[in-house]
Amino acid sequence: MSDTAARARYEHFVELHRGPDTFIMPNAWDGPSALLFKEAGFKSIATSSAAFAATLGRLDGIHAVGRDEHLDHAALLTTMSGLPINGDFEDGYGETPEDVRATVDAAVARGLAGIGVEDTTGDPSNPIRDFDDAVRRIEAAAAAAHGRIVLTGRTDNLLWGISDVDDTIRRLSAYAEAGADVLYAPNLPDMASISAVIRAVAPKPVNLLVGPQDAATFAELQTIGVRRISLGVDPYTHALAATQAAAAKLANGDLTALASHLNFGHIIDLIKG
Repeated sequence: MSDTAARARYEHFVELHRGPDTFIMPNAWDGPSALLFKEAGFKSIATSSAAFAATLGRLDGIHAVGRDEHLDHAALLTTMSGLPINGDFEDGYGETPEDVRATVDAAVARGLAGIGVEDTTGDPSNPIRDFDDAVRRIEAAAAAAHGRIVLTGRTDNLLWGISDVDDTIRRLSAYAEAGADVLYAPNLPDMASISAVIRAVAPKPVNLLVGPQDAATFAELQTIGVRRISLGVDPYTHALAATQAAAAKLANGDLTALASHLNFGHIIDLIKG
């Protein structure tokens, strides 16, 4: 796609974050899933590093998927859907802040509209980076991202069982000061902590990970000021759950188990455009 098209996607993605409405950004795992989300009317799509890793038979968060692999994946979703794509790029794919900056540059070159950088290490025995190191990496990412790609600064404290909401807020506030455009902490435990994060980083927008088990409604989240909602691996596991249920029936001899209202011809039509 042209530089003009990439710029238009970026600017559209920026406008979505300026609100005032909350928007849902579903996480696709391949081209057809991205096209189905587009058909449903979504205005932007995210990758999911966990779902993408799973499609490759690998695990997320341990540097099992390379930067170029994820860039190719995100670029494919961009090409197929034509929508702004936000890349869920783990820790920025690099040991140093300069490496993270190079990843952001590469994402811009591939036409992504957004990129997320976590404060993870890739080492499950010590999963979260030291505070100062994490901030320096966001600073480097922000220097590359400014005016070219929407940068989400993310802390995975809670995702790794570090249930320190105060440190989570401290980190997100620092990432906002370092230049992140959007702030994100998966697994915030309740509405009070969500509200506290929103207040701490205001006026910058907050992304919230929402799953089917969460009790809050879309209207409630919009009321407290959540700007963007993502779904993580849930769209992918929803599709796998349907496959699992059908497989169990098929194994018992039910030859109608794979009957579906979605005809593959419709997928072909979506791909053709």
